[in-house]
Amino acid sequence: MYVDYFNFKQAPFSIAPDPRYLFMSERHREALAHLLYGIGSGGGFVLLTGEIGAGKTTVCRCFIEQVPGDCRLAYIFNPKLTALELLQTVCDEFRIALPAERSIGVKGYVDAINAWLLASHAQGNNNVLVIDEAQNLSAEVLEQLRLLTNLETSERKLLQIILIGQPELRTMLARPELEQLAQRVIARYHLGALTAAETGAYVAHRLAVAGAHAAAPIPPSLAPLIHRLTGGVPRRINLLCDRALLGAYVENSREVTPKILRRAAQEVFANEAQAPRAPMRWPLVAGGVLAGAAISAAAWQMVPHTPATRPVQVAAAAKAKPAGAAAAGKRAPATASAQPLALATQQDALHELGALWGQQLPARDACAAAPKLGLRCYQGRGGVYELRLLDRPAIVALHDGQKVGYALLSRLDGDSATLSAGGRSEQVSLGALATRFDGEFTTLWKAPRGFRDEVHPGDSGQDVDWIAARLAQLNKGEPPPGAQPLDAPTAKALRNFQAAQNLKADGVAGPRTYMRLNQMSGVEEPHLLAATPTGK
Repeated sequence: MYVDYFNFKQAPFSIAPDPRYLFMSERHREALAHLLYGIGSGGGFVLLTGEIGAGKTTVCRCFIEQVPGDCRLAYIFNPKLTALELLQTVCDEFRIALPAERSIGVKGYVDAINAWLLASHAQGNNNVLVIDEAQNLSAEVLEQLRLLTNLETSERKLLQIILIGQPELRTMLARPELEQLAQRVIARYHLGALTAAETGAYVAHRLAVAGAHAAAPIPPSLAPLIHRLTGGVPRRINLLCDRALLGAYVENSREVTPKILRRAAQEVFANEAQAPRAPMRWPLVAGGVLAGAAISAAAWQMVPHTPATRPVQVAAAAKAKPAGAAAAGKRAPATASAQPLALATQQDALHELGALWGQQLPARDACAAAPKLGLRCYQGRGGVYELRLLDRPAIVALHDGQKVGYALLSRLDGDSATLSAGGRSEQVSLGALATRFDGEFTTLWKAPRGFRDEVHPGDSGQDVDWIAARLAQLNKGEPPPGAQPLDAPTAKALRNFQAAQNLKADGVAGPRTYMRLNQMSGVEEPHLLAATPTGK
């Protein structure tokens, strides 16, 4: 009803699952990175929890879109099942052939699942079972799930199980009778709400996609109030902003005011203890519109990686701090400029990244030429979360409307990031960065002599000698003699190091393991994080 009034192309906070409205904050990207890490970790349980409307299902959908080609995935979204019904559903989802008998019982289902998993593993596949709304699982069903993870070879478990649910799922797994299951959780993440900055970026993103012009009907200055009224929960933001736009239309106002926003909160959240009650003053348009919105998180039901139809200007979300901040030993963010940062080509951005390493990368095929300079390119996903772990500058792919460009991410300072392209630098909030960054990045690292893409137990060579020497240095031991194979003690030390550094603890040395060994052993290289980053 207010779409024409504000000249939108469609309702910005509607329940329609339009992929253009996808918005993932840093914590959503962190949750996604945990799920992607979990499927490559050799089996067991991965746990993702979050409040109602926090975006768990969105993360799950993004995860499903990004699973590798060798991953066989089953998805259960209605887990109110008995143990037998669960096994039947697993067979249905994986399309497992069952015996012809009419009733085969629990053992028959488990045998069929085990045989199918063994055959799938022999074909090189990774098998993942995703259960949404897992807080509805009974203790009996959870125990049956644990027994399914007993199916394994000498190398790895045959089934990876991802449990997604509300916070009470964590409470359930803390029960004494479920201790064995809790011990098999190899990765867990609790999805929190958006920050105030991310709330503003989220609202601006949806308005921009809907076709809002420069003078948006929900001013950026309302972001702190929206965050306070909604707690930063995306579903609540959708409900509040939809009602506020309706209120502005009813009052013939060209923008939402603080008064309209507060009244909308009173009406939308009227049944909640924290929201004051107020009489309904605005009509319920078309009856079911607002009721439908109450049971849907439209913004969080999207296919990932689709850019907005209008660019969200990173510069506009940059935070300005007092000039005294620099004098106090902190870097003061740059103020927003009239012109947004012009994005570069990938090769130009790589050339700028090479300068941080003191190297002149060529204008073409920079990654192919990097080994001659003692460097290697590493292309990854996982967004800011992954880059924090790697702690190194990187080239990030940013969406600018329908186009994709590149910038150098040279520094992370708590809740802000420094981007540069074309000789200009700009400091932006992480919330603003999240509106344009799809998680893909390229970084550089120093490779040892004789480097191979992967080093396995039993291998020998210069790179194995380098690994053994670095591990001995970190463990304060004597370096082993050269030209030795990667024996069992060294492989165990390598696995222990990987586990301590949140890496895949498989005893196989790849680029991420080399990078972390470089950092921990004092190899001189540029860093991404500030000297005392948040949380360190």
